[in-house]
Amino acid sequence: MEEALLEKSVFEEIPTGKIYSEKAIRVGTFLGGPLVAGYFIAENFKTFNDFDKVKKTWIITILASIFIFGLIFLIPENINIPNAIFPVIYMIIAGYLTKHFQEQKINEHIQNGGLEFNWWRTIGISLIGCFITVGVLVGLGFANEAANGRIAESTKTYGVMNHEIAYTTNINEKEVDKIAKSFEKGTFFDDAVTKYVYLEKIDNNYEIAISCNESIKTDLNSYQYFVALRNDMQKDFPDNKLIFKLVVEDLDNVIKRIE
Repeated sequence: MEEALLEKSVFEEIPTGKIYSEKAIRVGTFLGGPLVAGYFIAENFKTFNDFDKVKKTWIITILASIFIFGLIFLIPENINIPNAIFPVIYMIIAGYLTKHFQEQKINEHIQNGGLEFNWWRTIGISLIGCFITVGVLVGLGFANEAANGRIAESTKTYGVMNHEIAYTTNINEKEVDKIAKSFEKGTFFDDAVTKYVYLEKIDNNYEIAISCNESIKTDLNSYQYFVALRNDMQKDFPDNKLIFKLVVEDLDNVIKRIE
């Protein structure tokens, strides 16, 4: 037995590079997203001197990231998806790819005395990847909103209660005043409670986000009131479709969509 170990230590070279284990790749991917998964897997291929697969890994990672980011922005606003869904999907896919393409070499690396990167490095790179991913998504979000005229906005107030309409730059004041007049006609803009509305024009449609409280989720009477209000206001805009979005706390938190 001792002779076998001595023979192995003499004739088998201990790997000098370090690798990321399958567990590290799964955890890192969950925290940092698809770019981190690609980085970890590519670094392993580099340690295994499989440079052709390093290049292929980065090509696939970039294309997959573009597809995923695009898919996120194609999901309709009225569909609520838990925040953890995408990271879990990334993690499962990264774990499968690592197991399928690298498990044998990872095991051989460790059995031959090769080292793994420590968890401090894994977590640190994962957090950097997270910041990069969030930055890309925020940048794409601003670009998307800019394309729809949503970033820069103006605000006008109406009546003694200073009902507020914030609107995007592709809408002129006359259009905003007409919307406000229609709200006054429907008694939504009243003298009791200040209302807050966000108005944007997409194609030839007016999408009107109305700030509501949590009760709108279950209050059928309030919902029916907004349905009737929207139908009455639509008569004032025969050339434009009105869409009401009932939101709570945040413009992206659309509880009901009425059109």
